[in-house]
Amino acid sequence: MKIIDVRCAIIGRSPIVRIVTDEGISGHGEAEFHKPYLKPHVLALREALLGEDPTLVERTMRRIRQRGGFKPWGAAVSAIEIALWDIAGQAAGLPVHRLLGGKVRDSVRAYNGAVRQPLGGSEPEHYAEDMERMIAAPEGFTIVKQPVGFHAEMKRAVSGFTYGELGAGPFHGALDRGPITQKGLDHMVACVAAMTEVAAGRVGLALDCGPGWMLPDAMRLVRQLEPFGLLWAEDLLSGDYTPWVDAQSWRELTRMSPVPIHTGEQIYLRQNFKEIVGGNAVHVIGPDPADVGGLAELKWIAEYADLHGILIAPHGTANGLIGRAALVQVCATLPQNFIAFEYPVAEPAWWADLVEGVPAIEAGMVPVPDRPGLGVTFREDAVRERLSPEDSGFFD
Repeated sequence: MKIIDVRCAIIGRSPIVRIVTDEGISGHGEAEFHKPYLKPHVLALREALLGEDPTLVERTMRRIRQRGGFKPWGAAVSAIEIALWDIAGQAAGLPVHRLLGGKVRDSVRAYNGAVRQPLGGSEPEHYAEDMERMIAAPEGFTIVKQPVGFHAEMKRAVSGFTYGELGAGPFHGALDRGPITQKGLDHMVACVAAMTEVAAGRVGLALDCGPGWMLPDAMRLVRQLEPFGLLWAEDLLSGDYTPWVDAQSWRELTRMSPVPIHTGEQIYLRQNFKEIVGGNAVHVIGPDPADVGGLAELKWIAEYADLHGILIAPHGTANGLIGRAALVQVCATLPQNFIAFEYPVAEPAWWADLVEGVPAIEAGMVPVPDRPGLGVTFREDAVRERLSPEDSGFFD
């Protein structure tokens, strides 16, 4: 089997990779739905892939892996890797999880991820109300992650939250940073207390905190969060679109923190997890298969983390429905250090009409499918209606 074409279409806002072979089998991968600018990067890798056997996933990936980078640029390589596994599974008549070593669980726990309601404000009562809504959500989540601090509007909505200007502008992940005032810290802790009161005994609570915290402020925060029994505090120091790993600072925070410390969604490749995992610099890692280099890369990192007593809760908020299918396949194979993955949804909602075979959640768990490949098929006629003229040849 040989690769004869690599295509990328923007469907909604999602870059969708299609790898076409000379035996009539095609595989698909998806990047996060807010990355339409990745299309040229995907197509720039086409020449390196033509003529390769897509079922030899590792050998094929060696031709392009060095051409990715930290989020967002590793997404092009990652989507291609996922599409290769989709082809390999279809060719073998097996689900991808069988090719990754086989499932060790029949269903996979997910947390809310992309299932969110707009907050009514940034006050503790708004967070309490939102927690009630999340607990009542039909997905039946047993873990809920909520945005606070630099990951939430409170950084601007609460007067005097920081000392001075935040700095980088309104774009999330652009490293708004700054020392937090005692008023800002107390406000955030009050919001967490309000959520904990609602959640107690019903769901586990995790926090998405940044990035943007200064190390001393992060230390102050986690001390005050100790009474609330949190599952983790995520991305305090670095995170979205931060193109480095400051393992030494993470280790200093982790060693004194009574709250599990989590990071990793923006990190590309196992080599860049070496210090943060090998040095036990965090308690929980959250690589994203659509950014870290793909499914096999994520599994390798999960196993390495397991050797060091570090838990894993993979990222995936914006990965869409193909991304959800990919997450279920790889998470089914992970060691016992797996907690849950972040649940993606159709974005826009009409994406649900374009595909079949996407696994859905019930009572907080997603069953692991056994259809070949990723198990997802396109309704081609429905997709054609959504393609731009530029992408009209996607299925030809």
